[in-house]
Amino acid sequence: MSDPPSVPRGLIPPPSPRVPRSSPLSSDTPSPGLSQLNVLPSVAAENAFRACCGSHRWARRMAAHRPYPTLEALLAAADEAAYDLTSGDLAEALAGEATTPLPDRGSLTVHTALRAAHAAYEAKFGHAFVLALDEGEDGEAGDPGRALDQTLASLRQRLGHDEDEEAVTTAEQLRRTARLRLIRLARSPDRAGSITPGLPRGTEPTSRRYDGRGRWTVPGRA
Repeated sequence: MSDPPSVPRGLIPPPSPRVPRSSPLSSDTPSPGLSQLNVLPSVAAENAFRACCGSHRWARRMAAHRPYPTLEALLAAADEAAYDLTSGDLAEALAGEATTPLPDRGSLTVHTALRAAHAAYEAKFGHAFVLALDEGEDGEAGDPGRALDQTLASLRQRLGHDEDEEAVTTAEQLRRTARLRLIRLARSPDRAGSITPGLPRGTEPTSRRYDGRGRWTVPGRA
């Protein structure tokens, strides 16, 4: 029996987030996207996994452990790989993240508050705010108003964290975000076959740079 995976300092793994009921967790037949992901060449598979989590080590491990017979097996492997990430791996993954665009809903007051909170967060912690938003039953985006409320509430709470507390929270949100992206990837053959390396879909490149020593920097900031 293998030893349990290591966990980022101070992180007690919570129960895994709910997977939409339509996901074939216990099916003996892989979904079309998962079947295609299982047979991709190694480099293409690593690129696909890197679009779910920006750590090279995580992506290589996920590609090397193929084939995955079910989505449940894929998500279990992703969790184990995420708990084994070092601080440098997490910094590399964060360097590929950007603030997820929110729906054009809600009042001007809400969006003004969100912009201010995002700016304060990045100024304090030096990286993009990562949050695995709740999704609908079909695995797609949930209610836009709820997404805005959830994001603003989480920003305000996490701005009160110190650096160690936020490092733990961010690691957990990266893990959950990777799970959600994997669910979408496993459902869609197009995403498994044509996904490109680099940033997750729906994000824009940032000017932050990973320094290779467990830190990443923003030009002009000490």
